[in-house]
Amino acid sequence: MRWLRDKARLGSTLDRLRARLRTQASAGASYPGEEMPVFFVVGLAKSGTTWLMKTLDAHPEVLCKGEGRFFGEEYRREVLVQTQTKQQPSSLYNALLGSEYLRLWIERSVWSRDGDPDEHIRDLVRLATDYFLTQELSKSGKKVVGDKTPLLGPKFVKEIHEIYPEARVIHIIRDGRDQAVSFMHQQGNRAKRGRTHRLSPEELARSEAYRRNPRELAEAGEGMFAEKTLRKAAENWTLRVGRAVEDGPALFGDRYTEVRYEDLLVRPNEEVERLLGFLGVGTDETLVEHCVSQASFEKLSRGRERGREDPSSFYRKGVAGDWKNLFDEIDRQVYKEEAGELLIRLGYEKDGGW
Repeated sequence: MRWLRDKARLGSTLDRLRARLRTQASAGASYPGEEMPVFFVVGLAKSGTTWLMKTLDAHPEVLCKGEGRFFGEEYRREVLVQTQTKQQPSSLYNALLGSEYLRLWIERSVWSRDGDPDEHIRDLVRLATDYFLTQELSKSGKKVVGDKTPLLGPKFVKEIHEIYPEARVIHIIRDGRDQAVSFMHQQGNRAKRGRTHRLSPEELARSEAYRRNPRELAEAGEGMFAEKTLRKAAENWTLRVGRAVEDGPALFGDRYTEVRYEDLLVRPNEEVERLLGFLGVGTDETLVEHCVSQASFEKLSRGRERGREDPSSFYRKGVAGDWKNLFDEIDRQVYKEEAGELLIRLGYEKDGGW
């Protein structure tokens, strides 16, 4: 009986691929695809992407997972420039883009050698992404499918548009100073567990001091950050978030929307109802409340109230404005120099006098 199941599965896969090819031939589309509602949740790491993913996935019509990392060509180039060593593929795109044998075949095959290899690879990324999303959506019985992934580079939203121009994009934005604090704690936790991290020995010592006693650094008159690390964090926030808020509306139009981490805190039901409407699924009050409650801080943190801190948890504190308790005057000035303009533009500061 197993061979019958395998044959049926193969037949359904071939049918889908044939349908895509027919769609491409008849419509002249750059990227063939079936009518499948697809969306992507993007945001800088530690900006609430996981929280939002779980909120949306709680809806009976929405399947949202992460991190699929289908895109991210730019991230691979960035890593290679910094290290000059070969890295594991950071995304499906890079797995295909970095395959020497695949490129060699495309360049020499009679079926593909007259075309642009990069265009062929983008087409394959699209087909492969469709395949994986379709498989999971069909198993879930839901209506809409979405993937959440961090902004891996300034051109990340543009890359999504090149491969999925008809998709919807939800960009979650958080005050960059809070994002930097949360990211620092995440890296400290990774180091504590023996995993890869980005902290210097000095920062590791500060992170450990905070884990022992959150007041220890403040009482010693020290901040959490080395200047170089904080500048890099502010630079990343400015480049990636700043570029996304420009590219999103320009490329996707009304298929792009933004949500603030801070707004989800103070008016979760209103914001979740808006986002569900954006995705074209039910916005009944009961459904909205279900989504909000299923992804509440208390549930995700296994019982802690929002604001009650656990430095070792992925869901550390779940509040806005905590940077004010952890930035010293030097930190404030450093971040202002690198990201002050965007903070003002996004409404996190009213003027340059903070």
